[in-house]
Amino acid sequence: MNKDPNLLSTEEKKEVYQSIFDAVNDGLIINDLESGLVVEANPAAWLMHGYTREEFIGLKLTAVIHPDSQFVFNESIEIFKSDGVFDIRVQHIHRNGSMFYAGWRGTPFMYQGRSCLLGVVRDVSKRIQIEQLLSRRVGTRTHEQATLLEISHTLASTLELQPGLILDQLRKIIEYSHGGLFVLENSALVTLAMRGTGPLEQSLPIRIELNTPETLITLFNRHQPIRIVDVNGDSVQAQFLRSLLNDGAAVLLEGMQSWMWVPLAVRGRIIGGIGVAHEQHNYFTDHQADLALSVANQAAITMINAELYRQAQALAVLEERQRLARNLHDAVNQSLFSAGLIAEVLPRLWDRDQEEARRSLEDLRRLTRGAMAEMRALLAELRPSTLTDSDLGDLLRLLGNALEGRTNLPVVLTVSGKFMLPAEVQIAFYRICQEALNNVAKHAKAARVEIDLKQEGAMIELRIHDDGLGFDLEQAFSGHYGLGMMRERAENAGARLNITSQPGHGTELIMSWNNHKEIL
Repeated sequence: MNKDPNLLSTEEKKEVYQSIFDAVNDGLIINDLESGLVVEANPAAWLMHGYTREEFIGLKLTAVIHPDSQFVFNESIEIFKSDGVFDIRVQHIHRNGSMFYAGWRGTPFMYQGRSCLLGVVRDVSKRIQIEQLLSRRVGTRTHEQATLLEISHTLASTLELQPGLILDQLRKIIEYSHGGLFVLENSALVTLAMRGTGPLEQSLPIRIELNTPETLITLFNRHQPIRIVDVNGDSVQAQFLRSLLNDGAAVLLEGMQSWMWVPLAVRGRIIGGIGVAHEQHNYFTDHQADLALSVANQAAITMINAELYRQAQALAVLEERQRLARNLHDAVNQSLFSAGLIAEVLPRLWDRDQEEARRSLEDLRRLTRGAMAEMRALLAELRPSTLTDSDLGDLLRLLGNALEGRTNLPVVLTVSGKFMLPAEVQIAFYRICQEALNNVAKHAKAARVEIDLKQEGAMIELRIHDDGLGFDLEQAFSGHYGLGMMRERAENAGARLNITSQPGHGTELIMSWNNHKEIL
């Protein structure tokens, strides 16, 4: 029968408290704050540190605190003396020299008339290890996500395909020994880039024939990565890989143990793949396969974008050729045709009326001079460097001569200064002048055109004025659809374009550009 605690003697109460003290699973340490000695401890405390009771009692408490934690522990003791709060984690030393982490919670305690710290001590090493592991995992995942974002930005920022860049970016997130980027051409995989040893990178290109549809299906694995633990093993996948990478392609597996293949596909269209190998057995993990697939998806988009960019460039070249062909037909061909007619009738006209023949000779001279100017302008456009390396005044004079020769419209050009402009700015001035003069020839019915190019300080200004029909800027005018394109071209070059016109009062175009990027 349990005895009423109120009826226990002092000695009996001490025995009860001691039994409770000894039975607590956490370490209990009573530390004399003045001397720093352990004056009492329970079995959990001394066993935690590898001591017997006799060895632990009377021990200086700092003897079980790791040197790296001594300062923090002592500072915490001083703070505890003033505010009575003690809650820290420090490194402890086991008697055998091993280290472990201990969490402390303390409270003020009077023991045998002395001011003491009653500390509850718990081994938290496992918890610390778990926290550190989680922290490392979070750090690793954060780094991986940041790297994936960087890779995505790098690959998306280039329009021209750089195969080696794709493999280099992949290596930032997955270390590999050998790597190859393959593109699917008809029924074969062809290497675009290789990474690894010198002989491997010099073995380009490698062509792997895919002899059957089943081979292609197996290789692209429903657009999921394939990991092979041992490329020399007996697994079906390892045997398939060795049969695929034979002859010249076998260099990819020389000295390698692990292999990972990641298909490249966009909207169900297989365009190639990335194969990487490592010298270690079973090196690549499921997580690395997921990361590689993320990079491969971005790489596939990059490859498609590069393909579309090449097609756009080819289309732009074709359109430019067609434009030059139209100009050749519309301007040069017509001028030469008219000149040919004049030259054919000129002998008979000379015999009949020499004064009229002289006027025809002047027309012939004008037409041939205009045709030559048109040809020089076309040749300049066939060599893009001519538009950027030539003096802007000379280029505008070429356009004016071509217009005058083609239409018999007087063009007065005034140039003040020498102009060293950025390539895109000079081309913008040239194209806008070219479009403006074409509009004059087609629509203005002008008697005179003035072109004034001048430089005042950092400001360069082009003024084109005709005395033709003019038009209402507020109304849509189908013949002037090029005005919006002219404004856009000027804006892209950092220039300002101003057009003024009224019906019956001609048109004036002013384009200005500031050399200090401050458009006034």
